[in-house]
Amino acid sequence: METLLSSRTLSPLLNLKTSYPKPQLRTNNISLPKPITCSLKTQQHSRSWLTNVQQGVAAVALSLALNFCPVIGNAVASEFDVLNEGPPKDSYVVDDANVLSKVTKADLKKLLSDLESRKNLKINFITVRKLTSKADAFEYADQVLEKWYPTVEEGSNKGIVVLVTSQKEGAITGGPAFIQAVGEGVLDATVTENLPVLATDEKYNEAIYSSATRLIAAIDGLPDPGGPKLQESKRESNYKTREETDEKRGQFVLVVGGLLVIAFVVPMAQYYAYVSKK
Repeated sequence: METLLSSRTLSPLLNLKTSYPKPQLRTNNISLPKPITCSLKTQQHSRSWLTNVQQGVAAVALSLALNFCPVIGNAVASEFDVLNEGPPKDSYVVDDANVLSKVTKADLKKLLSDLESRKNLKINFITVRKLTSKADAFEYADQVLEKWYPTVEEGSNKGIVVLVTSQKEGAITGGPAFIQAVGEGVLDATVTENLPVLATDEKYNEAIYSSATRLIAAIDGLPDPGGPKLQESKRESNYKTREETDEKRGQFVLVVGGLLVIAFVVPMAQYYAYVSKK
């Protein structure tokens, strides 16, 4: 028994655990599918590029439309606000263009209230930034007179003076009693001298106040103080005429329309061409 169970005989049995080969990971037989994200990324990149181009061109078109096309909603609302609110109750000025100072408004109130108490003639002064509902300041002045004083009796002794700051022009209208008291000559001179010449130099306060003093002087029978001359203010045609404005507006409409076509039609055509190739 001692011979059979000797240490030499048992040693192979004890070392059996070390004779097993170590397990090895075989990766050769595992076949992973090839990535298919490359083509998807290409398609996504192409679509993303088309989307970015479309959005960029649309943004440019919208920017041009906002910059160059007139903001009709605000302008029209401002004009009709003046019409619908009626004549001012506590003053003689509707400064919708916000170009007159408090001092000018106070001086006008003092001057015009004295005229009304003495001569029973009332003059209202209106400033607006731009006109879109009417062709010029004269049509708008007539519209204001008819809206504020719908009958001849109400409007006979009323006068309306309008100054359009963006167009640098003005207009004066009124009822029969007002026109007769001032006279056609002074009315025409005030419209062609005081209002447009000073407005061109952006002297809106002086334009309004000098017009008021000139009209009152004519009503009181005093000598005409006159108005600024064209050569004194070095007036130039630095603002566009209505024909030039319409021409520019047509050009911008064509530009914006072309950009909108590029923004929507061209990417769609490219997409359909890409799909048809597949």
